[in-house]
Amino acid sequence: MTMKVKYLGHSCFLINGELLIDPFISGNPKCPFDPSEIKCKIICVTHDHSDHLGDAFDIAANTGATVVAIHEVAQEALSRGLNAEGMNIGGEISVGEWKIKMVLALHSSNLGHPAGFVLEKDGKRIYHAGDTGLFGDMKLIGEDGLDLALLPIGDRYTMGTKDAIKAVEFLNPKMVIPMHYGTFPIINQSADEFKKEFELKFPGKVIKVLEIGEEVDF
Repeated sequence: MTMKVKYLGHSCFLINGELLIDPFISGNPKCPFDPSEIKCKIICVTHDHSDHLGDAFDIAANTGATVVAIHEVAQEALSRGLNAEGMNIGGEISVGEWKIKMVLALHSSNLGHPAGFVLEKDGKRIYHAGDTGLFGDMKLIGEDGLDLALLPIGDRYTMGTKDAIKAVEFLNPKMVIPMHYGTFPIINQSADEFKKEFELKFPGKVIKVLEIGEEVDF
């Protein structure tokens, strides 16, 4: 069964029209959408920096969606009267038809620990790395097979091209979509170099560089 992933800019994706990740919408200078337009059932938040937590609480209030996040961020959501599921690194929960596992990310945060997610539904497995540097345990994250990996490439605050290419080697996904680049001048590189290096090193794999608002099946 195919799934649809829609890129909403920066590190934000909407999967199958129901699971939203890191909804940095209103504060994103390159995002043409309004948070009130976004409909979903689940909102996964990798960490509480403003370019990832973004509009999560407002969207949850508008839609009744469940916020899935590290314990401390989930507690903040609950204190605002929102639906939330708190978890921590290594844990797995089910929300609706989705299995959601929280995995390590090497980064910083204000509340709790930054994280990535492995998301599973209908036999498809998706890894959203969040903001992270390269780490060896990505090999373990990829052991059970990944249909799609969403990887930061912007450098300075996350992996750059060289380390993101190594991450693909560790993870061994069928498809990769780069993220967290080009939003601000400080991470203003394009994905051209990453795409070129990817295609040279992984000729049997698929890379999709999405424009904001573009959707792809996988």
